[in-house]
Amino acid sequence: MADTGWIGAALAAARPRAVGALMRHFRDIDRAEDAFQEACVRALRAWPDNGPPADPTAWLIFVGRNVAIDDLRRTSRLGPLAEDHDVAVQPDMEGYLDDRDYRDDVLRLLFVCCHPDLSVTDQLALALKIVAGLSVQEIARAFLVAPKAMEQRITRAKRRVGAAGLPFETPSTAERTQRLAAVTKMIYLMFNEGYASAGGDAHIRVALCDEAIRLLRLLLGLFPGQSEVMGLLALCLFQHSRHRARLDRNGALVSLEDQDRSLWDGVAIREGSVLIEKALRKASPGPYQIQAAIAGVHCAAASAADTDWREIDRLYAALQEFDPSPVVTLNRAVAVSKADGPAPALAMIEPLSQALDGYFYFHGARAALLEEIGRLDEARSAYETALTLCSNAVETALVEKRLAGLSKKIAVPVG
Repeated sequence: MADTGWIGAALAAARPRAVGALMRHFRDIDRAEDAFQEACVRALRAWPDNGPPADPTAWLIFVGRNVAIDDLRRTSRLGPLAEDHDVAVQPDMEGYLDDRDYRDDVLRLLFVCCHPDLSVTDQLALALKIVAGLSVQEIARAFLVAPKAMEQRITRAKRRVGAAGLPFETPSTAERTQRLAAVTKMIYLMFNEGYASAGGDAHIRVALCDEAIRLLRLLLGLFPGQSEVMGLLALCLFQHSRHRARLDRNGALVSLEDQDRSLWDGVAIREGSVLIEKALRKASPGPYQIQAAIAGVHCAAASAADTDWREIDRLYAALQEFDPSPVVTLNRAVAVSKADGPAPALAMIEPLSQALDGYFYFHGARAALLEEIGRLDEARSAYETALTLCSNAVETALVEKRLAGLSKKIAVPVG
């Protein structure tokens, strides 16, 4: 097999469940991560020649478990050392592991990471690192902090878990209820990273979005009456329904207004609509439900021109009551610009400059508004700032394209 690009995607998709199962076996965060990484190394050696196993996740769990056991024997002298050689896997190797043994490990591991002895930020950061496999840079971007600060936070959280001997058993019903908000937010951050990746050349990580949706379905099964879980699942379905239209054939970002809506997933949109309607009928609104309602307005519009921007503005105003954050205000300003023009929207976001100075989307939105009202030199400066904050090649290409178009308007060379 000459093309081995599929291996990376298979390893990334298998990671959450494989690490969850290894954690259940060894009850040690670092050992589970190390075992998974070694299993990936062996997969990179074996799979190009042998092809993918019938169940890559089971293969990685099996190999990772054996690697960790050999390491334990080596360090504790409990038995003879296994030879260090490539693993030859039989076609029926996956039969040693029943899917039922690991299919719910990820959700269980999320509840373990979200232990109340850790701060909320530490819970979320640890879960994103251990369960989702996000890099420190990706997690730092999700929290709008410096990567070095996030790396220190994750290291402290791991030490806290190790020193406290926190249990890795499945939490009780009461404990799951207590940790529900943290687990839900973690899945939300996982989905967001898949929706707009902070690292590498891939702007959309479909497998990560799919995994977040899978976890939300499991979570809704545990808490069928929770309207916010319904709302978050609806939100993710609405957002993910557009993934085939968000990039063009060259991998460039396509704005929402320019997307081919025939490529949107109608089944996902209908499921999201049913979920948000059911959630709202419970008359217990929350941030996820409101965000889902906003996404639903976009999905209901037959074309960009049909979008009800005033309804979206109204919903963002409601969201600000629940979640008064600079990012929510920024998003509301976009709706205001569509409904009332760029000037009032720019007035809304200018006070956010300090809070969102390191946020790519703030500078990109501000640049677009400045360009629209004709303040071209200021727009160019804002685009250039956004360019320094791009986290992947897709974002970089988009800003460079807009800078090139702006330079033609003002007849000044870019750079």
